[in-house]
Amino acid sequence: MSAVVHLPAPAGPGPDLKDLLARVARGDREAFSRLYDAVARPVPGLVRRVLRDPAQSEEVAQEVLLDVWRGAARYRADRGEVVRWVLTIAHRRAVDGARAARAAADRDRRAAAVSRTPDSDEVAVQVEGRLEREQVRCCLRTLTELRREALTLAYYRSCAAPVAGVLGAPLGTIRTRMRDGLIRLCDCLGVGE
Repeated sequence: MSAVVHLPAPAGPGPDLKDLLARVARGDREAFSRLYDAVARPVPGLVRRVLRDPAQSEEVAQEVLLDVWRGAARYRADRGEVVRWVLTIAHRRAVDGARAARAAADRDRRAAAVSRTPDSDEVAVQVEGRLEREQVRCCLRTLTELRREALTLAYYRSCAAPVAGVLGAPLGTIRTRMRDGLIRLCDCLGVGE
């Protein structure tokens, strides 16, 4: 996010900003007032272009001017003009503000997603599924070991032929055990009534 700020050419000879900033570094309030007048338009304009939020822009512009007051001694004349130095501070602060706002919005979205309560239908479906699974487990316990084993293996292996191989019994016997086991499960579960 880089913004280029074009400053209008001064109408006449303006204040010597380097001199004013040097006086501000020594705590001269009058010099700061005059420096403020010189940068009061471009700073909020630049910040507003980066942030787009008027309230946040005003706050950041005030922080920038406070940074100029506090950090005037850090200015180095050999590194550029005063206005550019102030606008660099403004741009950096505005970008920091935009990043902070984006991070806060992302945090809020993540928090909202985590704290979302499931719909009552979703909860009901989950509870009903758990109850049905528990009821099937209880009914499986009522079957003989041979029938339970045949059904359990068939359920996980999806085919009766491999079950016959695992149990070492003829395929017809396994199918009979499974059919009898399913009939008893349906009776226990109340299916088909």
